Amino acid sequence: PEIIYSPGKTVIAINVGGALIPLLFSIYLLISSAPIHENPLVSYVKILAAFIVVTLVVYAFAKPIRGLGIAVPSFIPPLISATVAAILFPIYAKTNPFIIAYVGGTLGTLVGADLLNWKKIPELGTPIASIGGAGIFDGVYMTGVAAVLILWLFI
Repeated sequence: PEIIYSPGKTVIAINVGGALIPLLFSIYLLISSAPIHENPLVSYVKILAAFIVVTLVVYAFAKPIRGLGIAVPSFIPPLISATVAAILFPIYAKTNPFIIAYVGGTLGTLVGADLLNWKKIPELGTPIASIGGAGIFDGVYMTGVAAVLILWLFI
């Protein structure tokens, strides 16, 4: 095998466990679970509100680290997602707070950390940038799981 290094080129990959599976599971929840509540529109508005808040907070905390990628403190996204879900779920009509936390947290982290920092990736000097984290179950996946667990402990 021969390793060829091309300076200045960055390969952008999509992490299956860290981006694709959480994205598909979020879509599944949006299609199958959110519409069965007494007022589906309210459910979607709450999920959208959680998504926007998590996206903005994660984007504010996301820091480009040369040679590594975009980093976010691991405790920020699940705490924000769980807090927003706990605040939103009883408003107007009760909706499933776990769906709000999971979908808002995973999609908000994916967009806030990775997609909104898309233009910064080539400047980081990394040969490979992974959308959805560096490991199999990194930031995006763990945000959804941790947000649901935190919410479960406090509700």
